[in-house]
Amino acid sequence: MVELIGACSIQRGPIVRRGPPSCCPTTPLPKRVSPVLDDLVVLELASVLAGPSVGQFFAELGATVLKVENPRTDGDVTRRWRAPEGDGDGRGDRSAYFCCCNHGKQSIALDLSTEAGRTLLHELAKDADVVLASYRPGTAEALGADYETLSAVNPDLVYGHVTGYGPDRERAGYDAVIQAESGFMHMNGPADGPPTKLPVALMDVLAAHQLKEGLLVALLRREQGGGGAYVPVSLLQSAVSGLANQATNWLVAGHRPQRMGSAHPNIAPYGTSFPTADGQSIVLAVGTDRQFAALCDILGRPDLADDSRFATNEQRVAHRDALHAVLAGRIRRLDHDALLADLHECGVPVGTVRDVPAVFEQPPAEAMVLNREGGPTGMRQAAFPHTNDAAQSLRPPPRYAEHTAAILRERLACSPDRVDALAQDDVIVR
Repeated sequence: MVELIGACSIQRGPIVRRGPPSCCPTTPLPKRVSPVLDDLVVLELASVLAGPSVGQFFAELGATVLKVENPRTDGDVTRRWRAPEGDGDGRGDRSAYFCCCNHGKQSIALDLSTEAGRTLLHELAKDADVVLASYRPGTAEALGADYETLSAVNPDLVYGHVTGYGPDRERAGYDAVIQAESGFMHMNGPADGPPTKLPVALMDVLAAHQLKEGLLVALLRREQGGGGAYVPVSLLQSAVSGLANQATNWLVAGHRPQRMGSAHPNIAPYGTSFPTADGQSIVLAVGTDRQFAALCDILGRPDLADDSRFATNEQRVAHRDALHAVLAGRIRRLDHDALLADLHECGVPVGTVRDVPAVFEQPPAEAMVLNREGGPTGMRQAAFPHTNDAAQSLRPPPRYAEHTAAILRERLACSPDRVDALAQDDVIVR
């Protein structure tokens, strides 16, 4: 049976009635003549997710991004990481995975194991501002693509380097392994289940954010006369920085974090999903006693707010299982839409559990989509508005070696005969 629920009526102090917060800015941004990073040239010597995400971020802000790909692997390996159902719809070597972080770039295929390939890279580096690299320690040096070598060619170069464990550790970094070694897998999953990997390569995403910030700081310092810089970022340190309160639960309070499903170690009810009468599920994020009192009133159980087991957050955490059982019993009898409307009106943090297609039914999420009309669709890396948004006209992800000849002609003044000779010698792919 579906019960009707009423609006908030408790008398525990003023309650602000409001709808769900908007994620979209309403104030128009000032116009600019050109994108903020319009003059920047980025050489991307990176593959998979972390480094390429940063490359697309710079492209969205107006930079020219040259993706240097390895002919010995037929380019970025993610070009062939296809979706489970397959995505052979004419994109060729641009898999759905590749499309998540490679918009706005030009592709040039250089074999850096050859002397001629290294020479071409060094020529490109002379006019570059930023290099993005994701080599394991020692590999860049062997290819003549390390910071020391390239900064000798261009002292003002800002070089961002993503590794697994730091520039002095030779192990390669893989997101799943870092999830295990950073504590995320140990904490993730049902309390009675095994450690569980997150469904997104979050360690790569965290490292990409750290690298963006580090590079922007280095570029600002360069503008202030500081010259070039080496900006190393490791997946492990980026992951550890993301442990947030779980880290300080151990470091400060001596509490060893364990798997708790969706529950929060410090707050209740927070993060657990509850099914409604019509088959949908909601998640509560109640962080204050006032919010909890409003929730109890809306559920028709105002007495719970005075229950000695639930009156304060500390008590609710201590009696979490009993609390969840009571809430689940009430929520499963209620209509999803009506319940959300009342909870939003009374300022109780709540949301619907959505699958990925439903995510993009929300206007703020839809605004993150690139190239909806024509060309492979993708996602913006910059989730903030910026003036004269270059992302609106961002080119689709490049095909492998699509721009090799054009880059050599336009940037290095190579003649057609020279390009032909380089191709015949397997230095380039075009």
